[in-house]
Amino acid sequence: MTMIHQWKNALLDGAADIFERGSRKPAEADDETVRSLHAKIGELAVANDAP
Repeated sequence: MTMIHQWKNALLDGAADIFERGSRKPAEADDETVRSLHAKIGELAVANDAP
């Protein structure tokens, strides 16, 4: 059996799980990451507004 056949079989066996709604919890970001990203957004907004 070739690698492609193995991949196809793995997909067919698990495809329903991939597209199932609600199977995963949404990713949670920690407060430090959120603050860091907001700071970066602010920096980029100021840089874009500069002439």
